[in-house]
Amino acid sequence: MADHPTDLQTSPEDSMLRIGLKPFLTALSILMVLIIFSGFLTRWIPAGAYERVVIDGRMAVVAGSFQYLEEAVFPAWRWFTAPIEVIWGDNWLMILVLSLFMIFLGGSFTVLEKGGIMQELLAGTVKRFKDNKYRLMGVIIFVMMFLAAFVGVYEALVPLIVIIVPLSLALGWDSLTGLGMSMLALTFGFSAAVTNPFTIAVAQELSGLPLFSGAWFRIIFFIVIYLLCYTFVSRYARKIEQDPTLSPVYEADNRIRERFSAEKILGNHQASDPCKVKAAIWFGVCMGIAVVFMVLAGLVPALPSDAAFPTVALLFLIGGAGAGRIVGYSWKRLFKVLGSGANNMLPGIVLILLAMSVPHIMTRGHVMDTILFYASETIQGTNPYQAGFYIYLLTLALNFFISSASAKAFLVMPIIAPLADLVGLTRQTAVFAFDLGDGFSNMVFPTNALLLIGLSFTVVSYPKWMRWTWKVQVGIVLISMIFLMIAVAMGFGPF
Repeated sequence: MADHPTDLQTSPEDSMLRIGLKPFLTALSILMVLIIFSGFLTRWIPAGAYERVVIDGRMAVVAGSFQYLEEAVFPAWRWFTAPIEVIWGDNWLMILVLSLFMIFLGGSFTVLEKGGIMQELLAGTVKRFKDNKYRLMGVIIFVMMFLAAFVGVYEALVPLIVIIVPLSLALGWDSLTGLGMSMLALTFGFSAAVTNPFTIAVAQELSGLPLFSGAWFRIIFFIVIYLLCYTFVSRYARKIEQDPTLSPVYEADNRIRERFSAEKILGNHQASDPCKVKAAIWFGVCMGIAVVFMVLAGLVPALPSDAAFPTVALLFLIGGAGAGRIVGYSWKRLFKVLGSGANNMLPGIVLILLAMSVPHIMTRGHVMDTILFYASETIQGTNPYQAGFYIYLLTLALNFFISSASAKAFLVMPIIAPLADLVGLTRQTAVFAFDLGDGFSNMVFPTNALLLIGLSFTVVSYPKWMRWTWKVQVGIVLISMIFLMIAVAMGFGPF
């Protein structure tokens, strides 16, 4: 089978999925500072631990069981070996899944990009929505937020970034707009959870609340957050549509803008290539199966939710590899293209190892439970408004070190729920405060591996991401505090 001629239209060096040296070194420097800071925390904070019991197969702390530990200080030299230690540490499976995810996604996208399949997908979408692109933007943001808020799909939707960002460029916007429609919307949806089984359901169960009770209040909050997200992204898109040079990533986007511009895509799409159409359909079917599986994994208890992320990565690989064969790649050429795309993702894997080192150091230094104990002591004796705010801050701080929402719930809620009763705060409000503190900071903390992965799929560096989102972050904090105080004032229940 002969290789398809479009195979040479791009090179590995100018592939969209390539982490530049400067963004990589910037992220590396930030993470090294955080690793050293975490190491110093193990020196400043005494070691301590709560007793733990198994609840539904997960370890949960026992309230009132905290004890200080007399253990040797975590040695400083292990701060710098932590990126290696995490490979066989407590989170080894997560690291393996994330690494394979990046390799599969990088390889598959490169096949789609070089084979002209991505251009085929974009051309059809641009033709259909070029006159209603802001309506399309609103739908994409809503779907991403809805799946995250109601079904709990978060990690498994990250692969869509590599499709939505080129779509944003084809519609006349930039990479930041694409991230706003995908990663920002995902984070907002996960944070404005309504029936998310990994945050709301777990926290309510540990607090003894009826499952998904109080949904009406969270739906109102979800609508407000959706309007904020859409307004922020659409206003920015209109601004840079009028003057593209106002984009903070204008120069960086130049590397890929011409390839994904509407003129280039539609100009090369005078007549559809039957092979590319079939390849696009094959890839679309694989992605459809992935979305269905993600939704079912969040709704059907019999399906392992932890399998959703690797399953989506595998389907992405199958979809990309199959599309490559359909457009005419030989097996030898297909593996070469897959390998070149996977190679571009290796710097991202290094950043994941560094990000996972921070919670590794804190856990090995036995200071996480001490931080939780200090916080619980602070909450006692406060009024309900202060207590709600402190729970929010506690969850916000823990999210810097523990990215898993359910893991934080098993750590925090067995202690926070009875404390809420003592200070006159309803448990439903405590769950709401926990959810607010857990989610929105996912788009801020560089220790969140998914944030680094999402950015690595684009030309956007972490500092540029922060400069672009800081205003909406301030707005999120203010809206969160307003809703939290309303919840406290009305005794958000049932109890």
